[in-house]
Amino acid sequence: MSARDDILAGIRRSLGVKGSEAIRRQIVQDRLERAPRGVVPARGQVSGEERVGLFKTMAEASLATVTEVGSPGEVPQSIALFLRNHNLPATLRMGDDPRLQAMPWSDTTLEISHGPSGGGDLNAVSHAFGGVAETGTLAMISGPENPSTLNFLPDNHIIVVSAKDITSDYESVWNRVRFSFGKGGMPRTVNWITGPSRSGDIEQTLLLGAHGPRRLHVIVVRE
Repeated sequence: MSARDDILAGIRRSLGVKGSEAIRRQIVQDRLERAPRGVVPARGQVSGEERVGLFKTMAEASLATVTEVGSPGEVPQSIALFLRNHNLPATLRMGDDPRLQAMPWSDTTLEISHGPSGGGDLNAVSHAFGGVAETGTLAMISGPENPSTLNFLPDNHIIVVSAKDITSDYESVWNRVRFSFGKGGMPRTVNWITGPSRSGDIEQTLLLGAHGPRRLHVIVVRE
């Protein structure tokens, strides 16, 4: 028995309980489920078009670029145009996300590679789990569908997010994560991305790409 187990066993003995009582366990479960929410800023408490517009405004304020398309099928051409406009090679690394896999990449001349990045990729695309209008932030779930290395190693990161998955605040995204994966199945990592990587020295000189991508381009899909 560990020291922790010994301490908890002592507490149970003093209370005259075993810890397996159904009523006590239900009281604890009810208390957890009805726990009050913390303070949530009012800025993100909007809906519909206003919420998507706020997300775009906040993302651009954080030095990301944002494009909107009408359907998933328009994403490949939008990415090809972005790369061409920035004089970047027509290469792209992605994970195994089925939403990305279903897009018509063959309609472009992009050279697609799959799997985690080893550090030699210039461009990558990922699909966000969701977005936060409050700050223009993207929630990225780790796994083979969207490897976390794509969030940090390529110089140019393109992130696709569905307009319907843009929520008002961080708490709403966490609720979706818990509901989608369930207890015991939560993802190993959730990365929150707001704009490209940047750092400022003591003279307040802004440097992009200090710890990750120099560019972050967001494609909002209105399905």
